[in-house]
Amino acid sequence: MECISVFDMLKVGIGPSSSHTLGPWKAGLRFLGELRKTEKLERVTRVRVLLYGSLSLTGKGHATDLAVQMGLCGADPETVPIESVSSTISEIREKEELRLGGSHPVRFDPKTDISFHRKFLPFHANGLTFEAHFSDGKKRSETYYSIGGGFVVKKEQENAKRKKQAFNQFPYPSSTGAELLSHCKNAGASISDIVLENERSLRTDSEIDAGLQRIWEVMLASIYEGCHTPGELPGGLRVKRRAAEIYQNLQGDSPYTGPSDWPASIRNTRVQFRQILKWVSCFALSVNEVNASLGRIVTAPTNGSAGVIPAVLMYYLVIENHQAGFPEIKRFLLVAGEIGSLFKKGATISAAMGGCQAEIGVSSAMAAGALTELLGGTPAQVLMAAEIAMEHHLGLTCDPIAGLVQIPCIERNSMGAIKAINAAELALGSDAANAKVPFDKVVQTMWETARDMNSKYKETSEGGLAVGVNLSDC
Repeated sequence: MECISVFDMLKVGIGPSSSHTLGPWKAGLRFLGELRKTEKLERVTRVRVLLYGSLSLTGKGHATDLAVQMGLCGADPETVPIESVSSTISEIREKEELRLGGSHPVRFDPKTDISFHRKFLPFHANGLTFEAHFSDGKKRSETYYSIGGGFVVKKEQENAKRKKQAFNQFPYPSSTGAELLSHCKNAGASISDIVLENERSLRTDSEIDAGLQRIWEVMLASIYEGCHTPGELPGGLRVKRRAAEIYQNLQGDSPYTGPSDWPASIRNTRVQFRQILKWVSCFALSVNEVNASLGRIVTAPTNGSAGVIPAVLMYYLVIENHQAGFPEIKRFLLVAGEIGSLFKKGATISAAMGGCQAEIGVSSAMAAGALTELLGGTPAQVLMAAEIAMEHHLGLTCDPIAGLVQIPCIERNSMGAIKAINAAELALGSDAANAKVPFDKVVQTMWETARDMNSKYKETSEGGLAVGVNLSDC
């Protein structure tokens, strides 16, 4: 059984994809670390990267080729300056040389040393292999799998013992919604209380608060950036950024100086139903426009669904509770992270394995449950809201046009956010004891649906809108 922290489900990264960008980037860092561990880094003369399955089919549009190069260079996706990515990649391409670990130069031509293979490896749809060639003629290769949400593994059994031991250290270990509710009932506690106690077994209160504050600051910064950046998205589809225009039509004359005092100014705007819908959509679109531009966002639980949770949390802060602050933000993120972990344990958060129901569906469920707790819902109502949100995303395909995380991905975040708010309201007005579909049943159903889904609807750009819409139409 996995030990999954909130900080595993919500982590700072760079767009556009957690499984196709952040995961391969981390795989490159991991390979680099293994070379250092064996003291063979300085003997490397050449590096090659082989991308398989979904990473090959949509890798170009998802910047997988750029990500593996940045990982091999030793750049940290959480802290590397965004503007340095393009200059680093340009230097590698022009010199046909990569500075392994940021210091050791090796021969590397992206055109020939990154190869794309349509074949799917048996373990997971997102497989990639790194090869290091040494000065003595020997070679070392390692294969990794980017399993969604920025998680990277070699093979399932490698970390099983360690994860199980860490999981058993949790005072309230849960692999299902039923187990989580049982802990809440026995302890007389909310879901956020239970999750906080689990986190305390891994880190101090000050570390938890600092980590969650950092997550919210990045979320807020991505909303702010998206709302203040007009123009077109990169990639060739000529997709117009919409968040900035929507924002300009909604925002009044209330002054602000930056992200920190911006929510207060939004609270002074009109709050009629249509305006609320537009605000929520604006928040969600803004984050994913930043993501599509290879900007810094929070993987929540994936990059393609990064806008849902910030949009719903922002909705609560500027519409529902003008007095809310970090205590409410903390509770929201704790609950959201736990719900996401239950889906990861019982199903998948990888679109390459489950379609977009595994990304937008899971993020909508996470946001719905978190919002329900903040609005006064019981633990049972929290899971009911999460179930409702996922129930109405079942079967959602992942079919990005041109392999870019733009169409239909960006709009889907606004749909997921609105559904999350609606699901919360439905759950709050219901007796959870009478729910016809238990939370754990919808997790199981999502996984069964994922396994039944044709591979062309699983982030391969071989079906759906990806082939139904001509690039010339865009």
